Amino acid sequence: MKLLRVGPVGAERPALLDRDGSLRDLSALIADVDGALLADDSALSRVREAAVSGELPVLDAEGLRIGSPIGRIGKIVGIGLNYFEHAAEIGAEAPAEPILFLKAADTVVGPDDTVLIPRGSVKTDWEAELGVVVAGTARYLSSAAEGLAHVGGYTLVNDVSEREFQIERGGTWDKGKNCETFTPLGPWLVTADEIEDPQALDVKLWVNGELRQDGSTADQIFPVGEVVRYLSQFMTLYPGDVIVTGTPAGVAMGQPEPKPYLRAGDVVELEIEGLGRQRQEFKGA
Repeated sequence: MKLLRVGPVGAERPALLDRDGSLRDLSALIADVDGALLADDSALSRVREAAVSGELPVLDAEGLRIGSPIGRIGKIVGIGLNYFEHAAEIGAEAPAEPILFLKAADTVVGPDDTVLIPRGSVKTDWEAELGVVVAGTARYLSSAAEGLAHVGGYTLVNDVSEREFQIERGGTWDKGKNCETFTPLGPWLVTADEIEDPQALDVKLWVNGELRQDGSTADQIFPVGEVVRYLSQFMTLYPGDVIVTGTPAGVAMGQPEPKPYLRAGDVVELEIEGLGRQRQEFKGA
């Protein structure tokens, strides 16, 4: 299923994109698309049955804002340098273990919402990424297969990053990852049963119409199942938590000087096959 949340900021309602491309209202059936839904097999079954029956009301998509497909996110865990070609483009060794950082849930916006370039920023960068949404509580998992079994769905993420804040200002990466609006999610949460192999997805990103990233999740150093297993050794993952699994080559930081960092007025578009497309205009904060 392709689940999403539509409506004004803070007042989104749950919806479903059916196989014919029609938007269907789920608000009479479920309260939200969130961790509680993903952890409830019976509720998911009711949604599937209603989708097949055609009984769900059609929504008029004209002018309707699409929000983050996940509500009430507990935590967002990022994985750094998780593509071989991305590590190579910035002159870094492939890490022996996953590099972890956290993003605050309040950085999340919808897939087509405006993204704000922080005041004083000169190195705001793009990162198209596969997002993984947890469906079952994960503690000390023993295998990558068990990790995959705890995935409820996938979504598209732009892990916007300010490289000077992240790398040159001391401390952890977090200050370059948690600026306002720095985590566009969506448009859809695609349930795990629709993604046959999360390591076989094309990832693309354009800036002002120019293709900048053209990669595949096959290039990931640590595949999705192993990432979930690894994280569960250091923290408990809960339904609705989001894991942002790294970006392929083609970020601004990896380009020759002068590096094409984002400026106000730039438009970024990105997509992952099967997970939809995003479009953001960047403006000054």
